[in-house]
Amino acid sequence: MLQTYQSPSVEVGEGAPADGPSFAELFFTALGFVRRQLLVILSLVLLAIGLAVVYLYVTPPVYKGVTRIIIDTSKEQVFKQSILEGPADAAMMDSQIEVLRSENFALSIISKLGLTRDPEFVGDAGVIGRVISLPFQLAHRILHPFESNKVVPDVTLRVVNTFEKRFMASRVGMSYVIEIAFLSTNPGRAAQIANAAADGFIVDQLEAKYQTIGQTTAWLQDRLNDLRAQASAAERAVVEYKTKHNIVDTGGHLINEQQLTELNGALAKARADRVEAQARLDRILQVINRGDLDPAATDVATVADALRSEVITKLRSQYLDLAQREALFSRRLGPNHLAVVNIRNQMQELGHSIFEELKRIAGASKSDYDIAKAREDSLQESLAAAVSGSQTTNKAQIELRQLESAAQSYRMLYDNFQQRYTDSVQAQSFPYAEARVITRASPPLQKTYPKGSVVLMLGIMGGLVAGVGLAVLRELSDRVFRTSKQVEAELKVECIAIVPRAQVDTMAAPRVTKAVPAGSRIVPRAQVDTKAAPRVTKAAVVPTGSRIIAPSAGLPRHVIDAPLSIFAESIRAVKLGADLGCATKSSRVIGITSSVPNEGKSTIAASLAQQSAHGGARVILVDCDLRKPTLSQELVPNKTQGLLDVVTGTVGLDEVIWSDPASNLSFLPSGIKSRFVHTSEILASDATKHLFAQLRERYDYVIVDLSPLAPVVDARATTHLVDCYVFVVEWGKTQIGVAEHALNTARGIYDKLVGVVLNKADLKRLARYDSSRSGYYNNEYYSRYGYTE
Repeated sequence: MLQTYQSPSVEVGEGAPADGPSFAELFFTALGFVRRQLLVILSLVLLAIGLAVVYLYVTPPVYKGVTRIIIDTSKEQVFKQSILEGPADAAMMDSQIEVLRSENFALSIISKLGLTRDPEFVGDAGVIGRVISLPFQLAHRILHPFESNKVVPDVTLRVVNTFEKRFMASRVGMSYVIEIAFLSTNPGRAAQIANAAADGFIVDQLEAKYQTIGQTTAWLQDRLNDLRAQASAAERAVVEYKTKHNIVDTGGHLINEQQLTELNGALAKARADRVEAQARLDRILQVINRGDLDPAATDVATVADALRSEVITKLRSQYLDLAQREALFSRRLGPNHLAVVNIRNQMQELGHSIFEELKRIAGASKSDYDIAKAREDSLQESLAAAVSGSQTTNKAQIELRQLESAAQSYRMLYDNFQQRYTDSVQAQSFPYAEARVITRASPPLQKTYPKGSVVLMLGIMGGLVAGVGLAVLRELSDRVFRTSKQVEAELKVECIAIVPRAQVDTMAAPRVTKAVPAGSRIVPRAQVDTKAAPRVTKAAVVPTGSRIIAPSAGLPRHVIDAPLSIFAESIRAVKLGADLGCATKSSRVIGITSSVPNEGKSTIAASLAQQSAHGGARVILVDCDLRKPTLSQELVPNKTQGLLDVVTGTVGLDEVIWSDPASNLSFLPSGIKSRFVHTSEILASDATKHLFAQLRERYDYVIVDLSPLAPVVDARATTHLVDCYVFVVEWGKTQIGVAEHALNTARGIYDKLVGVVLNKADLKRLARYDSSRSGYYNNEYYSRYGYTE
């Protein structure tokens, strides 16, 4: 019962977690933590709730007055696109909020409402406040000894600080609405100050805008005078430059440009007229120069048509008529008839007249050609002169354009500033505010702070956090053995049994299985508290010759008196673990040790010996704790002879062995009558080895109660005597670091260690530390098998 063994390693298959604790393990670990530290956590939670209730009781209620204003950027602006406007964005809204939070704004509200006379703002700080401020006042006097004795802050400054702490201004979402709030113990006062702040902000905006516009108007007026003078000077420079360079503007064009255009057109026309006159003259001369002019010929007709001469056309028409008549008469009358000859003479005269007319026209055409040629040459010369003058003018135009551009810029700037100046004068006459109140504050009906539910919830959460934190600190500082898992994890040794703290009544008479022979020496049982250091009483004097342990001695008999108890079953688990660890030996020497005193190793050794002897085995219990022989002082308090006397050869083994008639257990006391120094040399001697060889031959079990490992080195000198060791640690007391160090310094014992016994366990509390196996310690399960306590 209550025995534990190292579980065999289980190969992690596919789908199983390869590392880390499972959810069930984490759950039971947390459950155990809560069960162990529940009292601490609940205590701090209740304390925090009590503090929260006290806070709610002593803290005066605070009310919050809220008003809202909007920055109306969509309003029709009188002063459009002025240099005073900025973009209505987040930066602008933040700037307005900072204006509301400024110290100047606070001073204006304080002065308007007379808050320097309000007890809420200038009231006495009370006893606690004076006590808190006293160290600061003393420090101020020490650091500034030459200043005035007045260390209390100025009333106005204190009121401003109080006002700024209670005043709040924030933007509502991404809108252009600003929420103004004020906290006060008086609901009416909270609403009054919130509304006064909103009104004061609007008035402050109007005043600031009026002052800014006034400054801007004065600046614009000065700037207009400068711009007027600069524009006039620039325009005057343009006129003077045009006069100097003879630049005349006619309808947007310079006069030389207009003349150049007209001369170019006239030259083109003169050139065309000259070409036409030359072509006409050349054609006439061609006809004249041919000599034999035939008026009936085609070229004469062409010339006549080209010249459009009515005379030639009429003469040629007469000539053609005569030619027809001459041909008709020649056929009728013959070619030499007088009428025919007269007609031929008339035709000759007509041809001569046409020739003379052509010569006259040729002379006129020659005159027209000369005139056209002279006109063309004249226009050519005029055009060349105009081009030369235009080039000079174009060079002057470059500087003229610069002067005109400067004059135009000054004029436009002057006009723009003139318009701004007009707008500024109008805006100064009719100022406007972009902010307006959309919700006015009214006295709140419910307090804002402190909220009872929130404070209580915070108290519960704070107490819970503090409780859990303190519990965690307690858990981290609790570096003792509580469970078998801890033993196996820290010491790397199997925990073979968890032995509960047995409630043994050492004063009650135990059940004796054998009668005590008459005349034997009876040693009364000492009045011993098994939880404390043994207390030795005087022994009764009995006849010499028998060494029987008295029924009233301090030998733990719980395993015999209550064989179905959990304690007895735990001792059986210790015996089973020792048997399995020393299975190769026919007779077993089992050493019982611990890291420090008072861990119950002697009780475990005596109980293990009693259990084994009561089961029918030959068992001897040897007290080898030579520095502090607890068993010897308990069982044979008259300081009789024992192991030391046998080793030194003073007496024989049979002369110092005592027996217990209840269980047939033999006991070999230490025989130490006074403090002895060289106990480790005695245990390591050959004589002691020979003694243990005799014990092996005579007994099945030799149970050896050894000294603790930490204070003395005696147990380390027994490795050649002992087959296996059982290491006892006290539940909830033995420090993990101490036990680890003790075993690390005794490697010989560690190598022969069959297991660890977790002694004096509180099974009710143990279930809190091993929640996953809490049902394992339920007495109801064991009562079915007859176990009793």
